[in-house]
Amino acid sequence: MAAPAGRPTKPSAAETMSGSTAPGADGTPLHVRHWAPAGEPWATVLIVHGIGEHSGRYERTGRLLAEAGLDVHAFDIRGHGLSGGRRVYVRTWDDFLEDVASRLAAVREPGRPLVLLGHSMGALIALTYACSDRLAPDLLVLSAPPLDARVPGWQRALAPVLSRLAPIMILANPIAGDQLSHDPAVGTAYFADPLVQPRSTTRLGAELFKAMKRGRTDLDRLHVPTLVIHGGADTLVPTQVSEPLAGVPGVERRVLAGLRHETLNEPEGPQVVAQVVEWLRAHLPAPLSRLAP
Repeated sequence: MAAPAGRPTKPSAAETMSGSTAPGADGTPLHVRHWAPAGEPWATVLIVHGIGEHSGRYERTGRLLAEAGLDVHAFDIRGHGLSGGRRVYVRTWDDFLEDVASRLAAVREPGRPLVLLGHSMGALIALTYACSDRLAPDLLVLSAPPLDARVPGWQRALAPVLSRLAPIMILANPIAGDQLSHDPAVGTAYFADPLVQPRSTTRLGAELFKAMKRGRTDLDRLHVPTLVIHGGADTLVPTQVSEPLAGVPGVERRVLAGLRHETLNEPEGPQVVAQVVEWLRAHLPAPLSRLAP
């Protein structure tokens, strides 16, 4: 049943201490997190999370990347987590892209390579950002990018109608905990997390469908070296939907056999992060490659 779009449960003191707030492109407050390396970083990474979740779910990934010498940042996209905005709603997809542009500008350091890493809907945000006319990152990492959705035709046709007539109506996202990871604790924590919202507004759903088409049609505008990682056992975003990226020059696509949707949160997650780090080191723009340990 549709329900009003509400605000998240008030966070605990520990949650509010896990980051800070920065303004988005239009002044919307965005909750940001930072994992700093022990020494001088050889690149900066900005993480963009997926639909209904928040950047706090990337604690292990952020820590592992920082331990590898990367300066890692993440933020809760508008309408998600501890950021401002109507819950799981976006006025237009470009609001997400403008927020990414503002966060990239905030973390960019002269002479240091900049990496944009997105998961699921966050990967689609990262991809459409990199294919736009905005200042591009040096490298792109896409985890389970949804370039299409396996939904009935009537649902796709109805999405723009509902977006116009009832843009803030809430619909549940069809997701089960065991689709995320082989580790049952991941799914349990997902549904127990007060900042996770396994639902979306009709406007966000319609904008997501439009962005998938945009991502597919704009692939010829992708000129950033890109790594695609996709779990071979992903039933939320089947591997077939990221196949168009495999034929794009400068893109390396890796299907990770047996892993589910959140490859970074699988028991093998540390090994997946290690693969990402190795790829980043090998693809740093020259002469900056000498900065990598």
